Amino acid sequence: MEAAGEPITFATVARRADVSTWLVYAPGVKEAVLAARDRQRATPGPSTQASPEVPATGLRTDLALARAEITRLRQERDALRAGMQRALGARLDQLGRQDLIDRIDELTRHNEHLLGEVDRLTVQRDALSRQVPALEEDLAAARTSLRRMIREGNLPDRADTHPASDRDKQS
Repeated sequence: MEAAGEPITFATVARRADVSTWLVYAPGVKEAVLAARDRQRATPGPSTQASPEVPATGLRTDLALARAEITRLRQERDALRAGMQRALGARLDQLGRQDLIDRIDELTRHNEHLLGEVDRLTVQRDALSRQVPALEEDLAAARTSLRRMIREGNLPDRADTHPASDRDKQS
């Protein structure tokens, strides 16, 4: 560009190199562009009284280059946006997966606790079931004894009944 006498600016260097303008401002590249621009200003360039067609052609070229760069930048932006959306989606999926894994672990621990409780209660039930026949025998014996006591209590005692009737007569 410098040898051809083309004006050196950050935008034209970026367009000619087919890179983003931010790359031209990167350390190292920026100094080279500034140095080339300073050298170009120091040397007398072609006459500014060039034919009117040259500036119009140059402007058309710059406009076409700018449009091409805008199209390329839009495509780059869209590609970056799509990549970012995929990355964020994957990250959200990963976070959702981790929450599900944590919930599954929690439910597994709770299930193990409940299984232990079932085992404990089964042992307790079996012990109580072994006591049922002895308790049924005790209950049957108590009922029999109670029936006997009730029967004996309802039988008239001859010695007891006469004095009471004598007492009734005396009163």
